[in-house]
Formats: sequence, structure tokens, C-alpha cells
Amino acid sequence: MTYDIIIIGGGPGGYIAAERAGAQGKSVLLVEKANLGGVCLNEGCIPTKTLLNSAKLYAHGIHAGRFGVTFDNPRFDLAKAMAWKNEVMEKLRGGIAYLMKKYKVTVVNGNGMITGQGKVMVNGTVYEGTNIIIATGSSTFVPPIPGADSKSVLTSTEILSLSTMPKSLAVIGGGVIGIEFASFFSTLGVKTTVIEMMPEIIPFMDAELAPMLRKAMSSVDFQLNAKVESISGNTVKYTKDGKQESVTADIILMAVGRRPNTKGMGFESIGLDFDNKGVRVNDKMQTNVPGVYAIGDVTGKYLLAHAASRMAEVAVNNIAGVRDMMRYHAMPWAVYGIPEAAGAGLTEAELKKANVPYRTASMPLRVNGRFLAENGEDAGVCKVLVHEKTSVLLGVHMLGGACSEMIYGAAAMIESELRVKDISEIIFPHPSISEIIKDTAISLH
Repeated sequence: MTYDIIIIGGGPGGYIAAERAGAQGKSVLLVEKANLGGVCLNEGCIPTKTLLNSAKLYAHGIHAGRFGVTFDNPRFDLAKAMAWKNEVMEKLRGGIAYLMKKYKVTVVNGNGMITGQGKVMVNGTVYEGTNIIIATGSSTFVPPIPGADSKSVLTSTEILSLSTMPKSLAVIGGGVIGIEFASFFSTLGVKTTVIEMMPEIIPFMDAELAPMLRKAMSSVDFQLNAKVESISGNTVKYTKDGKQESVTADIILMAVGRRPNTKGMGFESIGLDFDNKGVRVNDKMQTNVPGVYAIGDVTGKYLLAHAASRMAEVAVNNIAGVRDMMRYHAMPWAVYGIPEAAGAGLTEAELKKANVPYRTASMPLRVNGRFLAENGEDAGVCKVLVHEKTSVLLGVHMLGGACSEMIYGAAAMIESELRVKDISEIIFPHPSISEIIKDTAISLH
């Protein structure tokens, strides 16, 4: 049998591609070497957000007294939190398996290797497909730091299976992964240090909001402009301002990023254009080889689960003859820390670099009725950027509250090229924190 589509990788790119293609009546083979859901469900997005929610509930219990509710001696049970995390993951895996059956997707467990044009070998069996979608994802990157192989050094994968809570944690890397784990552990009373070689955390975040996020995470010791030189047992040695510094912790988390999975998968056998930065694709997710597409982290474009899912839809649509293409300018992102941060569109620095004339306005979230009622004076801000001449929305950046739940609206507005006047005519529910987006935007009218 020749399948219409063979998909290598069952993460948020691969299984969404399988679901969408199956729904269109295509015959689909999905190859996954581990569990359905990929890194996002099993080692990333879902388990970290589950644990962060537990930490947030604990924090609510500690601070609820200011809202008139008192809990006696709130406690955090790591074993129960981990058990709940595992239960969530198992239920979601089952949900994906159900969808694959519903849309008649054939699922094969094993390593998929391309052996020729339209051919993928799994467990010694060669399957043929008219089209191939590569969705092999990414893996944690461990830089060649002396001592990085120490038993005390964990990646984001291993740290999700801790059985005991450490008393101290050193995080190497101030990106999304590092900040989310720093939020989790510091909220639970773990002495946490973040070591970041760049001048600021979250490099793609608006430069005005990143320091606010650090300030809100007041219990975390941030060491910026700090280059890690070596790891000796439980001690991280780094250079800062020309001086040798060090920090000792029970656990050292290596969170310096991820790399696309491109090696050992037979890409060379078909002359695929790729390097260690990823597989090269166009805006239709097509590679240089006819009938071969690549989506998600393996492209190296946006290492975000929702980006992979959208890429999957674009690839499947183009295979089906439906015109579709990726647009990245309004791609939303979120950091699910405590507090949350989110954004869509361009930052102020990016607009300056591109010489785009703009106007900007910011509002603290505490001026919003619902935010004040539920969060008091907690950190929060909404920043809006519009074109100076046309007033078209160019960027929205937020800190605080459940901004990850609101940013899609801003992304839709940017994608639709709405002007401030258009936004002023949208009816937002009241009271809702989302109103802050409209209020900030119309202050530029």
C-alpha cells in the first residue's frame, strides 16, 4: 500500500497533520518513536504547565489572606503534584490515540528513516508514501561546558521526574524554559539562581517588560552578562564583569535551548537541504525535494508547539491542493511563569531597527477592575505599538494575569491589520482583564 502521506514524528506538528489529513480522507501513516504528543505533551508544555499550576495554587494559599481567605499551613506535596502531572499526560495521550483512530490514521511505533524518495523504513519495514512530512522535533542542547556531564546537572526532561524537592537550584539559561522552572521552584521556597550570558532574560521579549518580569520574580537571584566556564560537582563557575564567580546548588538545570532533530534520519538519501539549524522550507512548508515537507521545531524557525500545529495545517492544505501559507509576523508567544508574560507582533527594538515609525502606550494592569480585584497590586502591564501614520496595530506585549489566554486576540488583530479605530469598536466583556488591550490601544487614538 502507498499512503497519501507519511508523517515522521507524532508531536503537536505531526499528530495535527495526521488529524487534518485524515479528516480530508487522506490515507495517513504516522511514525512516532516514543509517546504520541511528542516533547510538548511528554517532556515540555503540558507537564511544566501542570506543575506550574500546582505552584500557583500553593502561592494563592499562602497569600489569600489579603483577600479575606485564610488557609492553615498550606503545604506542597511533590509526589502528588507529579502524580497529577502523569495523569494529565496519560489522558491527553489517550485523546490523541482516539483522534488517530477516528480519522483512520495508521500509527507505527519506532524510529522512522527516509531510505529514498517516498520511502520510510520503520523497524525494518519500508513504507511508501506519495508525500512525506518531516516532524521530528528538537532535543535539549547541552553545550560543551567542562563538567556538564555531572550527575547534578539535569535537563528539562530529567527535572520533570524529581522525587524530592531540592533546597537550592542553579539554572543555566534565562530563556523560556529556564524562567518557567525558576518560577516553579522559587515559588515553592527553593533558593534559585539564574545564570544568563546575555544582558537580559527572554531575548525576544520587549526590552521594557523583561526587567519588570525579573523584578516580579524577586526571590530569584539573576546573574546577567554571566558566562558559565565550568561545572564542578554541584558548583557552577562563571565569569561576570571580568571576575570569577560561582554558585553551588543541589541541582543544576541546563536550560540553554534546543536543537532540531536532523541527524541519523536519512535526509541525505534524498538530497534534502538541511544543516544543524534545521530543514529549510518555504512558506508552504515545502522542502527542496518535491513531495517532502517539514514542519515544527525541525525547521528551526519557531520552536513553539502552536507554530508547529499551524505549519502542519499549511503543509496538509498544500498537499490537498488548497492554497495556504505561513505568516510569522503575528506569531504569539507566552512565558508561563509566575507572573506570566506574552506577546505578539513586533517589539519596540525591532521597529526601530526596521526604521518603522511608531507610537506606543503602556498601562499598568492594576487600573483594570477585574485584575485589581483578583490580584491587588501584583505586577502587570500592557504595552501597545501602532504605526505612527496609519495607526495599524503592530505589536502587543503583556506581563501579568492570564495574559497567555488573551494574547491570541492581539495576534488576530495584528494579523487582520486592525487600526486603533477598529479596535475601539470591538466590544470586550466587562469586567475582564482583556479590556486592558482595548484601553491601552485607544489611548493612542
